[in-house]
Amino acid sequence: MSDESAQQGLKPLASADGQPVFEEAWQAEALAIADTLVRQGLFSAVAWSDTLGAALAAAEQRGEADTQETYYRCVVDALESLIAQHGGIAREAMQQTRADWEAAYRRTPHGQPVVLQQD
Repeated sequence: MSDESAQQGLKPLASADGQPVFEEAWQAEALAIADTLVRQGLFSAVAWSDTLGAALAAAEQRGEADTQETYYRCVVDALESLIAQHGGIAREAMQQTRADWEAAYRRTPHGQPVVLQQD
């Protein structure tokens, strides 16, 4: 990949008719975050591609099914890995924040906004 194409953003996934395909909104958001971080120079498109490829290979070695869910879980794993390497946020802090959000989600009544309580 050339330096010029490495500096360009990531191209969206598309179906045969050229329209984006996402089963859930978080999948599109995860790719948008990756694209934004590449464009802002936190990591290169090559680093993104290599890290996502490694996450996909690891999922295959673990025997995970080749599904969109697996793919996007690997997207999140790759993002977390690159952010930990280049963004100065430790994986442990990301895991704690995720646990805090999950707890907030579980205690929030249906239809109410989820609020992350700060200590």
